[in-house]
Amino acid sequence: MIKLLRFLAGPVITGLAVGLVALWWYQWGPNAEPAQHDTGVASYAGAVNHAAPAVVNIYTTQIITNEDVAEDPLFNRFMEQPRRERALSSLGSGVIVDDGGYVLTSYHVIRDADEILVALRDGRDAPARVVGTDPETDLALLHIALEALPEVELNGNGPVQVGDVVLAIGNPLGVGQTVSMGIVSATGRSHLGIATFENFIQTDAAINRGNSGGALIDTRGHLIGINTAILSADGSWQGIGFATPASIAKEVMNDLIEHGRVIRGYLGVTVQDMTPSLADTFGMEEVRGGVVTEVVVDSPAHKGGLQPGDVLVGIDGDVMADGYEAMNRIAGMKPDDNVTLEVIRNRQPLSVDVVIGTRPPAD
Repeated sequence: MIKLLRFLAGPVITGLAVGLVALWWYQWGPNAEPAQHDTGVASYAGAVNHAAPAVVNIYTTQIITNEDVAEDPLFNRFMEQPRRERALSSLGSGVIVDDGGYVLTSYHVIRDADEILVALRDGRDAPARVVGTDPETDLALLHIALEALPEVELNGNGPVQVGDVVLAIGNPLGVGQTVSMGIVSATGRSHLGIATFENFIQTDAAINRGNSGGALIDTRGHLIGINTAILSADGSWQGIGFATPASIAKEVMNDLIEHGRVIRGYLGVTVQDMTPSLADTFGMEEVRGGVVTEVVVDSPAHKGGLQPGDVLVGIDGDVMADGYEAMNRIAGMKPDDNVTLEVIRNRQPLSVDVVIGTRPPAD
């Protein structure tokens, strides 16, 4: 009997060990589902605890003098107006994306700021230095000189899909760090007029004033976007918010660290989206591409032979849905890249070879 027990003990212990490992992998492994309470309601506390310490409050101050405000000629005629200063304060959010002190936020949060203060959830705060800004994606990179900083990496967990549950973390209306939940309503949103280059994640997670620059995370705590703006008639939350994808934010951050600005490809044209009426005018059966309305003198487009009135319909063999897609494609290229533009001129197809230039910095 003792020999039998000894014979069975090894396999039983091994089986228990394998079972425990499998249970751990199911609950806590890379593909684990969010923790479930007995009520059946999912809890995302683990995701929040992972990311929230790296989400910061950003307080900005802008010093306004009477020199910045239009003077009253009638007032100045009778007396000398004294110099006066006043401080305008605003707030927003940011995300520590590197334990060396780099903080990503929205450009409009720190635009025109004379002083920037970053406050952490652990009670510490520090003045911030602007490393660089990119108004064309509404992103800015700050740096704070503090040690032992929490961080959330700019590496998502695969592609973001419509229907994914997401959490928005920030400082809405100055009430303090707040988490709201929603889903990904759409991806690739553009033509919104928020920034020059738009490829937003749309979400119905509540994003209010003060949330700009904060984190949009998935249910595992991965940073998938930087909260940017809402679509609203009166400024109140109406269920439509937008975040810049983490992949774009990472590219912008790397360029700002290396170059102090974002390096983009440049063609030197103004392009108007194609419409059905324009397509008829140009003898096109499909509504695609965009009409070149302006060519900058001595630009890459001008040197390559592109002309106003040309219809840009393709780039390197890829069909462009509209002018916006074409300009985004050009901006994503590197300076000195060779590219072939497919255009329609006088109702005839034509190929134009161009060497991409460097896009001038945004004002």
